[in-house]
Amino acid sequence: MNKGVQLYEGKAKKVFETENPELLIVSYKDDATAFNGLKKGTIEGKGVINNRMSNALMQMLAKKGIPTHFVKELSERDTLVKRVQIVPLEVIIRNISAGSFAKHYGVEEGIVFDAPTIEFSYKNDELGDPLLNEYHALALKLATKEEIETIKDLSFRINEALKEFWLSCGVTLVDFKLEFGRLSDGTIVLADEISPDTCRLWDSKTHEKLDKDRFRRDMGGVEDAYREIMGRLEKQIGG
Repeated sequence: MNKGVQLYEGKAKKVFETENPELLIVSYKDDATAFNGLKKGTIEGKGVINNRMSNALMQMLAKKGIPTHFVKELSERDTLVKRVQIVPLEVIIRNISAGSFAKHYGVEEGIVFDAPTIEFSYKNDELGDPLLNEYHALALKLATKEEIETIKDLSFRINEALKEFWLSCGVTLVDFKLEFGRLSDGTIVLADEISPDTCRLWDSKTHEKLDKDRFRRDMGGVEDAYREIMGRLEKQIGG
């Protein structure tokens, strides 16, 4: 499968057409951004890790009945995926207080919730991806009520599967962002990626951050953290 016309270039990925109109190639970059693009940099090897990790996790989720856009890993940076129309709702699932939740509500990081929370934000870079609720999403016609219910159900199922997997790697899944898309027949599937760019992952014992927060907060050791989390995943899945 060969790359055709480049359709899109985002903060972390490029998307190309293929000879099949229903399939696209996603190519992962080492570019890193934070704070809606205000902070920019490079994390060496990030594209390879994010591509391979996301593919491994999506295949694991598919075995648990979660529909995804994943088709085939083509190379260390390139993956064949189903063409989807992205639903412009970013979904954030939180198991523990951290990041913007701690900041917005004036609580310390590390509070374990009795039950996971779910947030939606409007996927719109120009507006800074503002938070919204289901009524706003319906008013803006971003998704139907049925689609929102499907997305919520899938998101909580994904959370349970990922929490269990990461715990087996000695890692706590603090929170993460998901994106979903519509196939040509309207089916909602998990799209985008699952990686240290989109998840907060803490060592279960030391609470050391093994994710993009090390870049956001100038903590150093960013590449080492990404390699560490990938190593744990590969050890667990026999990669």
